[in-house]
Amino acid sequence: MRIYMQTQAQAGKAPRYYQLNIQQDLLEGWTLIREWGQQGAPGRIKQDHFDSLDEALQACIKVRDSQLTKGFQLVFSRGLELMP
Repeated sequence: MRIYMQTQAQAGKAPRYYQLNIQQDLLEGWTLIREWGQQGAPGRIKQDHFDSLDEALQACIKVRDSQLTKGFQLVFSRGLELMP
C-alpha cells in the first residue's frame, strides 16, 4: 500500500511531500515506511515495525489524518481498499 501527499507550492519554496508505504517483512511482520521532505531535496525516512497488518494500517491512518490536518493534500493512493 502507498499514500503520497503534498502541500501547495508557495512563492519561492518547493512543495513539501509526505509518503507512506506498508510492506510485509520476511518475518511475517509489517513495516510502515514514512518519507518526508521538500521536493527536489533529500528527505527523511522512518520505519516502524508491527506484528500485524491491522496495527500497521491503524498507524498509517493516524499519520495520514495528522498530515491532512497540517495542510497536506492526497495526491496518490494505491491499496486503500484495505483502509476505512
